[in-house]
Amino acid sequence: MKAKTKRILKKTWWWTKKILLWGFISSLLYLIICRWVMPPITVTQVANSFGYGLKRDYVPWDEISYNVKLAAIASEDQLFPDHNGFDWDAIDKSFKPKKNKKSKIPPGGGASTISQQCAKNVFLWQGDGWLSKRIRKAGEFYFTQMIEWVWGKKRILEVYLNVIEMGPGIFGVEAAAQTYFNKSAKNLSRQEAAMIIACLPNPKRFTVKPVSPRVGSRYPWIMRQMTNIEDDEDVQAIIKNKVNTAKKK
Repeated sequence: MKAKTKRILKKTWWWTKKILLWGFISSLLYLIICRWVMPPITVTQVANSFGYGLKRDYVPWDEISYNVKLAAIASEDQLFPDHNGFDWDAIDKSFKPKKNKKSKIPPGGGASTISQQCAKNVFLWQGDGWLSKRIRKAGEFYFTQMIEWVWGKKRILEVYLNVIEMGPGIFGVEAAAQTYFNKSAKNLSRQEAAMIIACLPNPKRFTVKPVSPRVGSRYPWIMRQMTNIEDDEDVQAIIKNKVNTAKKK
């Protein structure tokens, strides 16, 4: 009986290693392909398509307004040009008690960087279940580090702005721009860009149109932050287009 149990355990471990190895290889290949090709679909998009439909239209880097790129960094991750995928100071602070519980407008994306959000949205899933969240966090750490090494900052921001949910069933800045302002993403003004980004991280609750209280109070703060960080050389090195479309609007 013991010999049979040993054989079963050995076989189970062999298959587990094989599945993990193939999972690693296939995920790595997919990640490398996505360095040049936009993800055809994400788990979040599939899940939303059943209840809200699916609006999306991927656009290349130079078809995304300079203003949206600046707004995303200003709102979600001002250290994006400097970190290696993780804001360790913010992560450390997230485990400490908050002193100011009355703050109405939180100062940004918290401990989750743009790189982490991109990794989660492209390769993983949403959900807050205890086990699901912990498994996802392990995958998020791996994929965040890999896209930092393989993709680089510009590609991470490009993919992020194309796949992130920006309204119920609305994915990516092009679909958001068309839905909310009847224009393409490359023509978004500073205010329009800030309003779209202000719906994160909960675009189903924080609506752009009609303007929810959260979006209405947050987008002016984002615009001020855009002005504050705009002249930073590291920020400019990432967000500049060949032609800075709609920069001065």
